[in-house]
Amino acid sequence: MATKPLNIGLVGYGFMGRAHSNAFLQAPRFFNLPYQPVLKAMCARNADRARTFAATWGYQSVENDWRVLIERPDIDLIDIASPNDTHAEIAVAAARAGKMVLCEKPLGRNGDEAKQMVEAVESAGVPNMVWYNYRRVPAVTLIKSLVDKGWLGRVFHYRAKFLQDWTISTDLPQGGEGLWRLDASVAGSGVTGDLLAHCIDTAMWLNGPIAEVTAMTETFIKERKHNVSGRVEPVGIDDASAFLCRFQNGSLATFEATRYARGHKALYTLEINGEHGSAFWDLHDLHRLQVFDHRDEGQLRGWKDVHITDGDHPYMKRWWVPGLQIGYEHTFTHQFADFLEALGNGTAAEPTFRSGLATDLVTDAVLRSAQSRKWESVT
Repeated sequence: MATKPLNIGLVGYGFMGRAHSNAFLQAPRFFNLPYQPVLKAMCARNADRARTFAATWGYQSVENDWRVLIERPDIDLIDIASPNDTHAEIAVAAARAGKMVLCEKPLGRNGDEAKQMVEAVESAGVPNMVWYNYRRVPAVTLIKSLVDKGWLGRVFHYRAKFLQDWTISTDLPQGGEGLWRLDASVAGSGVTGDLLAHCIDTAMWLNGPIAEVTAMTETFIKERKHNVSGRVEPVGIDDASAFLCRFQNGSLATFEATRYARGHKALYTLEINGEHGSAFWDLHDLHRLQVFDHRDEGQLRGWKDVHITDGDHPYMKRWWVPGLQIGYEHTFTHQFADFLEALGNGTAAEPTFRSGLATDLVTDAVLRSAQSRKWESVT
């Protein structure tokens, strides 16, 4: 297949900058794609660290102002891997400049920012995508296939949780590089927009739109030293968030996320129960899918633990021989490969910015409900 170069400009050199850069490099090595990613430039405010990052990952040049990066005629695609408070401004400017835009999740700090971003990319007609990478775990993608085929039948229940424990210490400061997720002005919210956003995106992809929610949130440590101001300041993020919801299809759901679950570093699980069967997935065993088929009346009926490594499982024929596993980083490779394939076909790769907006509208409703202590509709 003849390939065209696609010049990428990355904004941000943190955890997600590394995950995205790895995907840019690996996707054409394992997938037959219509475009060849070119790591043309990366951008960050810290010039020394930007140069080090660029040298490590093979970016050809470095910028320290994202506005300059966007103005460059040799950049086709802007990838936003910087903190949440930068997403809207960069994405809108990139779209207006005619650039394709990829953006780390959540799309905006709230629904209003996300709407601006959607309007910008749709008005400009530029390809766009949000990095909700857990859709591309082969086991989760297989659940989607089962749902779409009707294997579960009518869905009654959905439940998801995402548990961490890294912010329990009262000595942990807020704000600045590495800890901006604890600063509400930068992050937008706490675990609702960070962890539950992943759960919500996957849930709506599998089970359709969410209609209404009732929620509670808690901030356990009320004040922390701020790395930027040097002062002890109020904490504005939610440390824990839990909500009930109704999907538009009539099914019920529970969602929970916290950074105060001692012993859990990234426990993301989901379960979906239908009239004919159930499916359960755990990020800690991401290559496994547990399924139950009520129609199986044999003596060995019961839950089955399926190892998702065979060539007929989603994405797996691109990797190793059956029985050998892949990991977290492969989900980003899958998503970027899907984006390039869709670009070659003239279609849109999900989740688009509009899908990202749908998740932000749910997180907005969750935060409203936590304040009102009432059921809130998802607008």
